[in-house]
Amino acid sequence: MKDISNWNTLTWQEKRELRFKKWLNPPGVKYVNKDAEEQYKARVTRFIKAIKLEEPDRVPVMLPAQYFPAFYAGSSLKKAMYDYAELERAWLKYLREFEMDSFIPPSLVFPGKVLEILGYKIQKWPGHGLADNAPSHQFVEGEYMKPGEYNDFLRDPADYLQRVFLPRSNTALQGFSKLNPVTPMIGIPVSYVASFGDPEVRASYLKLLEAGQEAMKWLAAVGRISDEALSSGYPNIWGGMSGAPYDMVGDWLRGTQGIMMDMFQRPDKLHEAMEKIVPIAIEETVNSPSVSVCPVVFMPLHKGTGGFMSNKQFEEFYWPTFKKVLMGFINEGLVPLPFAEGDYEPRLDIIKDMPRGSMVWFFEKMDMAKAKKVLGGNACIAGNVPVTVMTTGTTDEIKKRCRELIKVCAPGGGYILTASAFMDEVNPENLRAMMAAAKEYGKY
Repeated sequence: MKDISNWNTLTWQEKRELRFKKWLNPPGVKYVNKDAEEQYKARVTRFIKAIKLEEPDRVPVMLPAQYFPAFYAGSSLKKAMYDYAELERAWLKYLREFEMDSFIPPSLVFPGKVLEILGYKIQKWPGHGLADNAPSHQFVEGEYMKPGEYNDFLRDPADYLQRVFLPRSNTALQGFSKLNPVTPMIGIPVSYVASFGDPEVRASYLKLLEAGQEAMKWLAAVGRISDEALSSGYPNIWGGMSGAPYDMVGDWLRGTQGIMMDMFQRPDKLHEAMEKIVPIAIEETVNSPSVSVCPVVFMPLHKGTGGFMSNKQFEEFYWPTFKKVLMGFINEGLVPLPFAEGDYEPRLDIIKDMPRGSMVWFFEKMDMAKAKKVLGGNACIAGNVPVTVMTTGTTDEIKKRCRELIKVCAPGGGYILTASAFMDEVNPENLRAMMAAAKEYGKY
């Protein structure tokens, strides 16, 4: 028998089995009753079997509720972002009044006070750049890394992010641009230490400390919600988040226009930057405490969709480093769950090149019959009742769409029912209809 105490000697399948065992038996959880414990294990087992391309008792469901709990509770996203008691009230009301196979805590309902303290530029949110009643936030791209700064990033990403990116993307942290580099420290670090005496540097650190104290309050609220979900028998469907290196450069540093120009004007530097990010992305996720309980890693994909680049460009610029990140997770026993935003049908023959039963592909715009044909024997697939139908359709229409998807995608296992994207304002009965459809039509 293999010695499981030596993690590095295990296969990725053996590592994953150990992680699945922990997901099934999360340490320290006190269930409200025996039924909650039994239901928790049944729900996790449902997802594990789907991931492994086996047939569970029925098709598992990932309810597509993002900011929906705020509106269902008669509140708003703005209130939930600024009032953590309101955040708890809304998400716990949703938890207690809906049947579901998995629960997604409000970890993406970012704390408005923290963003305001930092002067965060990369988002607009309700009450800050958007109307108070806006149902979601808005991402604001910028060229936060100039085209001539690739070498600075490649030399030391951490130093670059602290002294250049953070000051440009957070008005309260502009003082960091006056810090001396950390990496050249040799001997007595007087020059580096002296930079902390600058009033602007000190002011930025004070703001960072203030934001940190506020963030701890928010984390405590999210933690209480997560704990109640677990004790009530509802598992989380993802324990961590990551993404593709191309998106990380394009979203945060260069912007869509910048990175598209880089593919033509400085492709070598772009490749170097993405390769530099690969081990950072893997290590950051693998070491996250949250994935130690739920081994699924949610990965929203933004710029690899059809229409943004050709298949040839996808194979040259997007897929190689993204695949390395995926394999880095898989080799550590984690389960990547990429959310393929946009049209990924042109990519199917490319992305099928992965170990069998190692990941879940969540599709937004996709011919699911084709996805099942190309990927079904190799990867679990999830999706994709259209958001338009979920929002405006009747419960009968929802059940009909779900039934059609189950009929096409469920045979042989390896299917998770959900919508084409996560949602904010939606008819509550349509979410309930999705669960009812899985129970009625999704039994194996």
